[in-house]
Amino acid sequence: MAKTVVLDSGECMGCGSCEEVCPEVFKLNDQSGVAEVINPEGASEDQIQEAIDMCPAQCIAWEG
Repeated sequence: MAKTVVLDSGECMGCGSCEEVCPEVFKLNDQSGVAEVINPEGASEDQIQEAIDMCPAQCIAWEG
C-alpha cells in the first residue's frame, strides 16, 4: 500500500515553505491562510519528504 501525505491544518502556521518546495502538492488556501494538500501524488516521495522536513510546524506526515 502506498503512502499518502497528510497535513494537519489545525497545526499549520501558513508559512508557505511546503508550497515553495512542492507547489504541485501543497497550496496555501487564500481564505484560511493555511496550507492544504491539493494533489498528494503530484511530486516524488523525495520532494514531498523535503517539504515535510522543512515544515516548522511539523504538521505534514506520511499516512499508510
